[in-house]
Parts: sequence; C-alpha cells; structure tokens
Amino acid sequence: MIKTRFAPSPTGYLHVGGARTALFSWLYARQQAGSFVLRIEDTDLERSSQASITAILQAMDWLGLDYDEGPYYQTQRMERYREVIERLLAEGKAYRCYCTREELDTLRAEQQARKQKPRYDGRYRDYQGPPREGVTPVIRFRNPLDGEVVIDDLIRGRITISNRELDDLVIMRADGSPTYNFCVVVDDWDMGITQVIRGDDHINNTPRQINIFQALGVTPPQYAHVPMILGSDGSRLSKRHGAVSVLQYRDAGYLPEALLNYLLRLGWAHGDQELFSREQMLELFSLTSVNHAAASFDPDKLLWLNQQYIKQADAARLGALLHEHYMHIGVNPNDGPEPQAVAEAYRERARTLREMAENSRFLYQDFEHYDPAMASKQLKPAAVEPLSALRQQFVDLETWQPAAIHAAMEAVAERLQLKFGKIGPPLRVAVTGGAGSPSLDVTVALLGKPRTLQRIDRALATIE
Repeated sequence: MIKTRFAPSPTGYLHVGGARTALFSWLYARQQAGSFVLRIEDTDLERSSQASITAILQAMDWLGLDYDEGPYYQTQRMERYREVIERLLAEGKAYRCYCTREELDTLRAEQQARKQKPRYDGRYRDYQGPPREGVTPVIRFRNPLDGEVVIDDLIRGRITISNRELDDLVIMRADGSPTYNFCVVVDDWDMGITQVIRGDDHINNTPRQINIFQALGVTPPQYAHVPMILGSDGSRLSKRHGAVSVLQYRDAGYLPEALLNYLLRLGWAHGDQELFSREQMLELFSLTSVNHAAASFDPDKLLWLNQQYIKQADAARLGALLHEHYMHIGVNPNDGPEPQAVAEAYRERARTLREMAENSRFLYQDFEHYDPAMASKQLKPAAVEPLSALRQQFVDLETWQPAAIHAAMEAVAERLQLKFGKIGPPLRVAVTGGAGSPSLDVTVALLGKPRTLQRIDRALATIE
C-alpha cells in the first residue's frame, strides 16, 4: 500500500513551504487510496516547543489535511533508535569515534587551507584499541567507500552521488541522542513509508539515508524533492515576502481552500486553470508535473485567489467566519446586522475576511471622524436640503428593506429635482464616515433605521 508522511520539526510554526509539502504528500496518498502519516520530528530538544507542536496540529486541521496515522513523536521512540544502533555496531556497520571537538576543528581548518571539502577522515573507522580515556565517543555509520547512490527522484529524475563524496555520518551524539538522518530512516522503515515527498533542501541527506537503509537490509522508499519557494525578488522566502505561519493567514482572513489552491499552483500547473476544487486537486495533481525550478511567492496572487473563494463561499459559513473576525477586532457582532447578511453584501468587495470586518465596522460602531477629503467634498451647505429630505422620507418608511429605501431616495431626488449624484454621495459619507460600501440602499438597510437617522443628524450638525 502507498504510504506517505509529513514530518515537520516543531522548532517554529508551519509555514507555506511546509504546508505545500504536506499538501503534495496528502494528495499523493489520497490519489493512490493510500495512507498519510503525520510525524513530529522533535529530537532537537533545545529548539522544539509544545507551542510549535500545537500550532502545527491546528494548521493541519485548518487546512483539512487529515492524517490516517499519528501524530507520532520521535522523542517517544528513543529506545527503538538505540536498539537499531546496537545492531549496526554488532554487525560492524557502525563504530565508536573518539575524536574531540578540538581535533575535528583542526582537521577542518587543515582541509580548508588545502581548499578541500571539509569532512571527517575516518581516523577511527578501523580502530581496535581501548576506549580513549576522558572522551565519550559518538557513534558513526560506516558509509561505503566505493560505488554510488542512485536516486530515481519522482520529480527530478535520476540523481547519482558517489559514495566518495560522503563521510561517515554521526548517528548518535556523545550525549546518547540519535541524529536526524538516522532517526528518519528508522521511522520511515518502521512506519512502512513508500514515498518521501519533501523539500529539495534534503537532497544532500537522501544518499546518506539510502545507505543506512541498505545497511539494514531494507528497501528505501521512493523520493520526490520539491523545489523551494523564493520571494518575488528571487531571494530566499522570508517573512517580508509573506512567509508567515499558516495560522497567520487564517487570522488575516484567508480561506483554507484559497491557500491550498495557491500552494498547489506554486510549481505545478494544469493548463491555464487557476481555480481548483479539492476534488479537482485529487483528480489532476501529478508529481511528475511539478516544475523542477523554484517557484516565486506572489502575495497579490494569493489575495486574488482568496477573493475568488470569498465570492463563491457558502453564505452561512462566511457569516460565521466574519463573526469571529469581528470579535478579533473588538467589534460586538450582536450590536448590528447579522454577519451573514453583511458577508453577502460585501463578498464582491473584500479580498479577505479581516478586510471585510474592518470595512464594515461602521455598521456596528459609531466612527469617531469623517474621512477629511470626503467630508470636505460632500458635507457642504448644499447637502443640508437633500439630507434633511432623506431623513424625513426615511422616518416615514414602514418597510426597512433595500427596495423601499431605494424608492425613498429616488422620490427625494425627483421632488428636489436633483440628480442622484447630489443625493447619494452626501448620504454615504453621513452613514459610513466616508468608507467604501455596497450599494447605498443595501448599506442603509444593514445599518438599520435608528442608526441611519442618528448618522444623518450628526452630518447635519457637522455642516451647520
């Protein structure tokens, strides 16, 4: 059975690069009716944190990347790692190295002076003497001296590395803790992983891991190395490019399906199609179609995609999410219109739910100031008569609905013999403070009759 895994290190939050790797691994497993495993690689005790673990689990849940097994934790598997290391020692496939840090530093300096690639020279590879007094040894894997490692990468094709390029990897530190490259092999072996999909920053680790698999008599999984994501300026992706935590996108008002769609399109395409439902992702995605070159992160494209998904999202769901965003910005969503009605009115105008919440804040809270430019242009003495007439027309309205409000506005324009452009703009500034909003009849209907009358009174007092 096909089995993939996503194995983040909890030394930080889940970012877009990791999320894309998780998506590709999830898609591959689901396409093949296989299994998807979540493994937390938390052996870096100094940098790992429970907060990061929690954030990773929350991000996976928000994205809807459900896993069939896990989360497994490497820190709970230490006995298993030590057991395999003892086996390698007993079979002569690993050995104790008594080099001190000072000796290794000297070796490195000498190699660099000779313009050689710094690497361990195997000085304890065949050591048969007694333990070196005062030195706690590390355990090194006895890497083959000859031959080559062949990786038939599912994305990049065949990659060949000479074993002469690889030194004897430390698989257990002096403090007894196993190292990353070794733990990964034991985990993938025990968990039956058949395909490893990960970032191409791991390419240098792969031949080392394959050699350990072979030393254990285990068939290695297939590998697929996903190209990295760059910033729009071609440099390594960072926070200034938008490489923030996945949960920050959630909190900024992005929809998970929009982020998944965007990550899918980073380095993969299906013709000119831009929008992909989850069903289409599962149907169309292919590892062999992933571009070999690095992809560029474009935050404007992500915003555009998010807006498309907001436009077509279920209204009840949008309303529930908008309710949460009101709470986050200090707006009481019970002190105004139903958030679902606001979401319906604003879905064509907002790129994120946070933007929607901020732009519609005036529906729930009185604004402190008018937009200066808008107020100076629209709240002038000439606006007193139409605003006063609108107020009276609104007072007499029995049905507070957009159609009735629109008819009332048209009646005032006809009675005063004014074009609608002389009626609408002053009213919009009066009720919104100058913010952009949906059509005036919808805006006024959402605001409610009492607030609308109060806002017109305030505007009249401001003009006078």
